[in-house]
Amino acid sequence: MNVQSRGSAVRWYLTAVVTVLALAISLTSPQSVAAGTISTIASTIPSNGDVNPYGVFQVPHTMGKLTAGNILVSNFNNTKNLQGTGTTIVEISPMGAFSLFSHIEGPLPGPCPGGIGLTTALVVLRSGWVIVGSLPTSNGMSATAKAGCLLVLDWNGKVVETITDARINGPWDMTVFDQTTADGQTHAATLFVTNVLNGTVAANGNVVHDGTVLRIVLNASTKMKPMVASITTVGNGFSERTDPAALVIGPTGVALNKANTLLYVADSVNNRIASISNPLTRTSPSRNGTTVTSGGHLNDPLGMTLSDGGNILTANGDDGFLVETTPAGAQVFATLLDSSGSPPGSGALFGLIDVSGLGVVYVDDATNTLNLFH
Repeated sequence: MNVQSRGSAVRWYLTAVVTVLALAISLTSPQSVAAGTISTIASTIPSNGDVNPYGVFQVPHTMGKLTAGNILVSNFNNTKNLQGTGTTIVEISPMGAFSLFSHIEGPLPGPCPGGIGLTTALVVLRSGWVIVGSLPTSNGMSATAKAGCLLVLDWNGKVVETITDARINGPWDMTVFDQTTADGQTHAATLFVTNVLNGTVAANGNVVHDGTVLRIVLNASTKMKPMVASITTVGNGFSERTDPAALVIGPTGVALNKANTLLYVADSVNNRIASISNPLTRTSPSRNGTTVTSGGHLNDPLGMTLSDGGNILTANGDDGFLVETTPAGAQVFATLLDSSGSPPGSGALFGLIDVSGLGVVYVDDATNTLNLFH
């Protein structure tokens, strides 16, 4: 080997070492974002006193009571702080203007086993329909939890139909792949819904492996309420259990990657982010998904969204941290959003979204507020 080629080899070796070390650091030593600022946008408590904000979704178009850019928030608890009894969705502007979008009371226009207890499963379709999950209890305890349903509301906050099926059993979180024609008249939307009540109540706190992810294809338009075209189980075998503090723990946040080829799932019980391949087309379920990342700074990951750059953002239910993970599985940073409670940050975080030009908008259950990290 001549001197020139030996020098090139040395430079290549040093570059490789530096790259490996940088990757190792990113995998093992996430850092807080020093420039990050946390500010309160508004309280999430409506006049009836509902608390424990869970679901978060940004309104895509102005229709009826919905204003484009505003944030909808669903409440899981009533004024007595009983889980699975919340009945309200509030609408908050990025500047903090607050209004009640919907107070859902019976009778409902269709079946919903157990009644009303709004969850993190909340989306707004481009055609204006709002869909929210219900996992109801009669007294805030997991022993009384029922299967619930998906509630469909119009753009003025009125429930117009319910979506029920034997496979919809404790709808816990949801994302949507929305396809609307340019004229907005014909509409197809694909929901991905996690379910956490398959065998959990009977197991009385023991872990079971029956959590599911459903793909629900809807047809709708601005003039026609959503109709279910198909329901397919695309994921199963996820760990789940009842919990006195959280009601139930199981597969929670879901998010599609930019190419729509992977569906990410927050596996809360196992401190893991999983992926399901070909979620839009697969015909059989992925058993427990494929691990993207686990452990590290994950600590009961609940809410999930994607950053503008395609990284996975998750909110920890047990310590109040926001964690960012690359599609390759590197946890690139973790930053503390809430340190209240005992242990610090426990029970504070749930739903979150990344709003372009604004920052990460998230609910804080400890303070019943909608907050901004930027």
